[in-house]
This record gives sequence, C-alpha cells and structure tokens, in this order.
Amino acid sequence: MAVRGLERIVSEHPFFAGLDESFLDLVRGCAKNVRFKAGQMLFREGGSADQFYLIREGRVALEIASPLHGAVTFQTVGEGDIAGISCFFPPYRWTYDARAVDPVRAIALDGTCLHDKCEADHSLGYDVMKRLVPILMQRLQAARLQVLDVYGKPAD
Repeated sequence: MAVRGLERIVSEHPFFAGLDESFLDLVRGCAKNVRFKAGQMLFREGGSADQFYLIREGRVALEIASPLHGAVTFQTVGEGDIAGISCFFPPYRWTYDARAVDPVRAIALDGTCLHDKCEADHSLGYDVMKRLVPILMQRLQAARLQVLDVYGKPAD
C-alpha cells in the first residue's frame, strides 16, 4: 500500500501534473518519502546536488550567504513547490542552501536516477525541462530582487 501511496503522491504533485503516465512510471522509480525537522538543512551550497524534492508539507527557505548579512532568504517554498533544481545541471553542486522553516514532508527523487532517465528518454527530459525553466526564471527574479533589496540601498 505504501508504494501505491507514493505513486499517487508523485502523480498528483503540481510539478508532475499532466505528465504522461509512461513518464510518471519512470519518475516514480526514483522516489522515496523524506522528512525534515524545523531548522534542518535539506542541502548546503557547494555540496553534491543529488536529490530533487517535491514539497508536500511545510516550508523551505532558499538562502544565499552574504558576507555582511549572513544567510539571506531569497525565497520560501512550500506545499506543491520543488527544491533541488541543481541536480539537473552540471557541475551538479548546490548553488544555495535549503533549510526547513518548519517540519517538512517531501518526496525525494534521486537526482542521478532522474537525470539518467531524462537522458535516456529525451521526450521525458524535454517535458521536465519545460517544467523547470519557469521555476528557474522565477527564482532568478526572486534572487535579483533580494540582491537589490540588500545591496541597492543608497549610501548614507
């Protein structure tokens, strides 16, 4: 029964909504349930980007390090969102930190498994990339606005 539940959860997550059933079968083979306590790191900048997370419950702060301000949250993601885009792109290293703001339940997809399935089936890879690009653009915009907020203030 646990596997059926996992299949349903992956199929119903907004990131994979509408994905062809044959593709979903491939994707689900890379999935497992994970939990994080409030304050626990999902990943740290510079580490090996080996997981892709479908957030089911809770919030995750996406943070960049600032020499003057410490960790700066540039975006907070929650239920129905994703974290871990770096697992799709060389050099497969995290480009920011991700910290659980409160208890988080997620589906972790093995990054190598998912990447390999996308490479083996370019139609799947193209579909996944079409889903990733708008999120990448939105995160880039959020980071840009955060930089302007932190560093764009006039000097006293």
